Amino acid sequence: LIRHYKPITMEITERVQLSGLYNVRKGKLQLPVNRWSRRQVILCGTCLMVSSVKASHTGKMHILPLIGGKVEEVKKHSHCLAFSSSGPQSQTYYINFDSFTEHLRWYRHAAKMVSQRISSVDLSCCGLETLPPNLLYSQDLTHLNLKHNLLPADQKLLQLQSLNLSNNQLGSFPLPVCSILTLTELNLSCNRLASVHSAVGNMHNLQTFLLDGNLLTTLPNELGSLHRLAYLGLSFNEFRQIPLVLEQLNGVERLCMAGNILQQLPLQAFRLLRIKHVDLRLNQISKLVPDEPEFLRHVTQLDVRDNMLTVLDASLFPRLEVLHCERNRITCLRVCGCMLKAVHASSNDWLNCNTVSLIVSTFYRNRMENIPDGLSESKKLEVLDISHNQITELLPWLLSSGSLRKLLAGHNRLQRLPEHVERPVLEVLDVQHNQLQALPCNLFLKSHSLRCLNASANQLENIPPSSLSEESHSILQELYLTNNHLTDKCVPLLTGHSHLRVLHMAYNHLQTFAASKMAKLEDLEEVDLSGNRLKTIPTTIMNCKRMHTLIAHSNAIEVFPEVLQLMDMKCVDLSCNELGEIALPENLPPKLQELDLTGNPRLNLDHKTLDNIRCFRIDPPSTSLLAHESVMGPAQWSHGYTEASGVKNKLCVAALSVSSFCGTREALFGVFDGDRNVEVPYLLQCTMNDILADELHKSKSEENYMTNTFLVMQRKLGTAGQKLGGSAALCHIRHDPLDSGGCFTLTAANVGKCQAILCRDGKPLPMSVIHNITVQEEYSRIRQHKAIITEDNKVNGVTDSTRIMGYSFLYPSVLPRPHVHTLPLTPQDEFFILGSRGLWESMSPTEAVEAVRNVPDALAAAKKLCTLAQGYGSTESLSTVVVRLSIGEGCCCCCCALAPSQPPPSPGLYPAPSIGLTHPCSASELSSEVSTSEMSSEVGSTASSDEPQLLPEVHLAPLLHPALHMPTGNRCALHPAFQRQMSCTPYCSGAAMALSDNTLDSEDEEPIAGVFSNGSRVEVEADIHNCQSNRTSSTEATVETQAGGITSVDVGQTKSFGCRRGNGSVAPQEKSHNLIEVATEAPCRKMGGYFTAPAQPDPDDQLIIPPELEDEVKEIIKQQEQHRSPNQQPTDYYDTPL
Repeated sequence: LIRHYKPITMEITERVQLSGLYNVRKGKLQLPVNRWSRRQVILCGTCLMVSSVKASHTGKMHILPLIGGKVEEVKKHSHCLAFSSSGPQSQTYYINFDSFTEHLRWYRHAAKMVSQRISSVDLSCCGLETLPPNLLYSQDLTHLNLKHNLLPADQKLLQLQSLNLSNNQLGSFPLPVCSILTLTELNLSCNRLASVHSAVGNMHNLQTFLLDGNLLTTLPNELGSLHRLAYLGLSFNEFRQIPLVLEQLNGVERLCMAGNILQQLPLQAFRLLRIKHVDLRLNQISKLVPDEPEFLRHVTQLDVRDNMLTVLDASLFPRLEVLHCERNRITCLRVCGCMLKAVHASSNDWLNCNTVSLIVSTFYRNRMENIPDGLSESKKLEVLDISHNQITELLPWLLSSGSLRKLLAGHNRLQRLPEHVERPVLEVLDVQHNQLQALPCNLFLKSHSLRCLNASANQLENIPPSSLSEESHSILQELYLTNNHLTDKCVPLLTGHSHLRVLHMAYNHLQTFAASKMAKLEDLEEVDLSGNRLKTIPTTIMNCKRMHTLIAHSNAIEVFPEVLQLMDMKCVDLSCNELGEIALPENLPPKLQELDLTGNPRLNLDHKTLDNIRCFRIDPPSTSLLAHESVMGPAQWSHGYTEASGVKNKLCVAALSVSSFCGTREALFGVFDGDRNVEVPYLLQCTMNDILADELHKSKSEENYMTNTFLVMQRKLGTAGQKLGGSAALCHIRHDPLDSGGCFTLTAANVGKCQAILCRDGKPLPMSVIHNITVQEEYSRIRQHKAIITEDNKVNGVTDSTRIMGYSFLYPSVLPRPHVHTLPLTPQDEFFILGSRGLWESMSPTEAVEAVRNVPDALAAAKKLCTLAQGYGSTESLSTVVVRLSIGEGCCCCCCALAPSQPPPSPGLYPAPSIGLTHPCSASELSSEVSTSEMSSEVGSTASSDEPQLLPEVHLAPLLHPALHMPTGNRCALHPAFQRQMSCTPYCSGAAMALSDNTLDSEDEEPIAGVFSNGSRVEVEADIHNCQSNRTSSTEATVETQAGGITSVDVGQTKSFGCRRGNGSVAPQEKSHNLIEVATEAPCRKMGGYFTAPAQPDPDDQLIIPPELEDEVKEIIKQQEQHRSPNQQPTDYYDTPL
């Protein structure tokens, strides 16, 4: 920490007050102009202060209270403001500023001040070391917030009622505050206080005393004299037992001792107290020492979450209303009493509970096999959550209860629901993720109050009717039937739900959706019909005037529906279909934000008119896929990603996909989630790949480059990362030249709730870790830094992740350091998934893997995961990336088995060590661009402007004696420096004709598969994979060593070389094109950048040969080639000096 001090004569409070010399006038503005006087003016606290002496504080200060007053702009004078106080005898001061900037600054500051209802001043996070002296003029000041400063509270504010000095690093108790006898609320949290001074007993008016996040172990006996004290905060200190002084505080109604070291709870400590709310979260309590119930009759709320209780007898509190006992080890829970309203007992062991008279009950994640019997006697039960258990049957009374309004029974083992449904008042029914084959036949006939039904992820083949006649009383508004076995028979049964707004029927067996049935659903706003077999969307969808979302990807739709004529349309997703031409309307919907048309190979669309849509996706032209490998990506992986908006149509997520990272055969994928903010995900998406590429070049350790990427990104977030934050997950595929046992490695890193899952042999392999307070290591670290964990398990009430990007003001409690996991990829690795928080809260890793394992297209797989999450009820923004892997046994080059003496530089990785070389194991298709002259005898040679040096003898030995160093069969060899290197050689057309050895004219030549020309350069695409022939008798490769050190390997019998097809496979080509060269030496790494090909001269810079001199030039070049010494080294690049 560097702190800069100003001279004592300078103003040190300019951050919390405004001051200056301005022309001031008091009273009415119509008075003569010469009444203006130049005075010192100060705006501080709740007042406007005007000095009676020019430019001096020595005279009398005129005080104008501004709370409830007015500040107005005076239009007759430039840069003039009128300040008025409230009340019948209000005064007005006119101040004329020197510039518009000062005028605007004062106006904004004063407007905020006069709008306050109470006399409060917020000076938090101002770095103050002393209070502004002018603040003492605010005699009406009652509330002062000095949080996050560097203050020793030694000023006296005699009328102060509320003082917040939290997070000021006091170190010792501020004794001067005890002399402010008017204080009713004092906050000294997070100041590392080891004791409380005995003078605190003088503050008899104190009602709220917060000492959370300190180092306290005891309290002084003088605290017992504070008879008006009602709220005492002692959370996250070092108490090992209940302080004895509490017995004297008869007025305390709320006691907070969460996050201490209590191991037992003696209830005798509350015998004489009138405490209503007891907060004992995050302790180590394993036992409650009982006491007589009549002494505990005041307790109405008990919170013992995150402890070690195995048995809890809450019947000792006869007037208990709310009980929180989540995340314990409770196997037996005993409660009683007519006052009990809510029991929250999720995430325990198998629970046996006798519950009566409840209104809200949550028992999810308890491994329960049966519903507690006592619930049937509760006549007031309104909400029951028994999801994520092992329940096989629901009791009949649940669907006939006269009080139950919300039933959550998803993620169980239900095979059927009770058939007896007798006019329940049920409004929300969630039975997703069960084994239901049918719903009760009279469910809709009797449930007239049902508004939302979620029966996704079952085995439903049909739905019950809504009425027995044309008239229906259904008020159903939301229907989720995703991932079932529904057919076209269920479509007519939907028409009875005329009030339906949300309909999700994705991934069923629908082939048609009758137009007449769609016409009756006029209130529809959101429809998801993805993953079916639909060929058209009914035209009667135009009757749904309120429609704003249409999702119908992964079908066979050929005609684009006319939904863009609906004025409320916001999102249209028709990706992965068979769309052809689209007729766009003249005027697009004004609210249209998302239009996804990817995965339609036959689509022909002029999308210039759609560029103004916030999120518009369409496949790139097919020509670019052939010309640029970076778009297509290597054959070892293919990817697809999708994003979906959450509540209020805010897209708070982002995805990153770089299939050819740093121009090499590496890849980088990422997912970012900003929870409720858009800024942080966008910044991470735009910046993180560049930072990772930079760290790959800088880092000397393979383990640190990913960690450094996150730490540098934290700094790059700047001001956006101070108050905002977001989760992030990255997956980096790379080839490790130092690992002889595998071809590619996968490095995953994450912070927050974004996760990566790898599918290996059909089983999910977690690559990420969620960091929160449930992790003991993280909780211990947070306790060490004395952070506050609120009741929703958030650090200082901000985030529930202890490692996340951004939120700099929470450092060091919240860190950006990621969890990093690296493993080698094997042929058993099928794909990996990157997902945002909303995805993993909706489904487990096992379900996600099983859902997309049989979906060959990566884009369709990502779409499916996102749609399933929405069908399961997720309302969060969603982002999913699916990367399919094709890591075969033969992905390694034959050089893997060799052991040359010195490793060449590797693109995008680390500097090679000085000794011990292991050739890279990864080699995929190599795209190189060579001049026409090089296509004759050296088709695969890589162009370079540098003169290559002779290869050391140890490098040539394996090539000169292939039988000793290479296995049998046809294999290709390529120097590791060029295994992923793209080089570019521009050439002049005239020179190309002069240097060509071909006997055919250029227009008579047959097109060579795998060779693409764009008019100015030629791209040669060759496959250097393991070329093991399928023949029984393989021909050994012959090696021809030329004089210059260039070695050509003839693999005439192989059929594995060729160009890549559209799906990423490699097509076999003619034998005459099966030539692969072995480069002599890798080009050196350029300083200041990553491993890139040597810069080549521009073809426009070369001298063009006139046609009349062309024959003479050819003759000269031919003579030079004949006289060239046989030992002279040939060049890879011909820079013709003509």
